[in-house]
Amino acid sequence: MLLNCYQEEFLEAGCDEAGRGCLAGPVFAAAVILPRDFKFEGLNDSKQLTHQQRDILRPIIEKEALAWAVASCDHEEIDKINILNASFLAMHRAIEKLHTQPQYLVIDGNRFRAFPQIPHSCIIKGDGKYLNIAAASILAKTHRDEFMTNLHIDFPHYNWQQNKGYPTIAHRKAVIEIGLSPFHRKTFNVSDPQLDLFSKNA
Repeated sequence: MLLNCYQEEFLEAGCDEAGRGCLAGPVFAAAVILPRDFKFEGLNDSKQLTHQQRDILRPIIEKEALAWAVASCDHEEIDKINILNASFLAMHRAIEKLHTQPQYLVIDGNRFRAFPQIPHSCIIKGDGKYLNIAAASILAKTHRDEFMTNLHIDFPHYNWQQNKGYPTIAHRKAVIEIGLSPFHRKTFNVSDPQLDLFSKNA
């Protein structure tokens, strides 16, 4: 069972992102403040859950959270400032959108750009340790998946409905054969040697 929060002295928001390793689309981030007594046995790191489980948990989190927000940085911003900085910016945007200001932030991972006037801690694999980070991971993932599924309608050749922009073998082949879409990250290179390497490890 995951712990409710990292510390109990201050009102805490958990933060996480989704889509950092994708070839296309935005990076999404979420910030979630849960009630201190919030418990839900099925809530876990989004990567440990099925698509169906995440879809069931999303409305529960959005209903029960004291505050939640989702934000993104698009592919052009990612190409301009790099994916790490874009992930930080998306998290900042999500925190800014919260209708209740947190007094403390817990960030999944080992790096973060400090948010003005709010202390934070970075927690490696925090989405598998704390409910508020796990909740943020689920919201970031489900909102991003929804975005990519909608993009798939206009760009079916890349199969974003299934791969959500991640560098699957089929996605890489489509990029090499068809070229980049307007939503691909141009600084994320796809080449035949990379494709061969991924094929050998698949």
